[in-house]
Amino acid sequence: MNNNTFTFFATVSRMKYIERWALMRNSRPENLSEHSCEVAMISHVLCTIGNVRYGHNLDANLAALIGLYHDTTEIITGDLPTPVKYYNSSIQHAYKEVEKIAEDQLLKRLPEDLRPAYEKIYKNSGADEEEYMRGLIKAADKISALIKCIEEERSGNTEFRTAKETTQKSINELQAKYPEVLDFVNEFLPPYGRTLDELSD
Repeated sequence: MNNNTFTFFATVSRMKYIERWALMRNSRPENLSEHSCEVAMISHVLCTIGNVRYGHNLDANLAALIGLYHDTTEIITGDLPTPVKYYNSSIQHAYKEVEKIAEDQLLKRLPEDLRPAYEKIYKNSGADEEEYMRGLIKAADKISALIKCIEEERSGNTEFRTAKETTQKSINELQAKYPEVLDFVNEFLPPYGRTLDELSD
């Protein structure tokens, strides 16, 4: 391999080969690239709502980037099913450690002069507004999962019924902490699952 070439983006591009919800019967498969794009868009609008309506000073563009890259470590770790990932605190903590190692492995696949720019995506500075922003990105991840459940349900697939209930419960809890999530759920979530003609009305 040429020493002047770097594998970061070629590695990240393989997200399109990782299917989510692997243990579930899907009416339409969803890959990691699709999910990440959706999380990026929702993260951006949640931060925009926070800035416009709730007096925050959140970097919506950075939030979109973090959303876009938030699951790239799964190229190395694989997509661990949710029931396993959250089975208990020990497994959860161990998986977080594995994710950190995977982040470092990905960053090493960039030229040294570019790494600091990408470390900002992967590494939390700990500043209050960034903590809040990253909380909104996690909420966007949950909203994306709920959208998948809604779309599967409306296609007649009952496989996602329990997942929808669990995800909805998590989002209800997030709404109490983040008014931006409540606004999105009220204003943007209802049209999901409608037909193209219904969306055009």
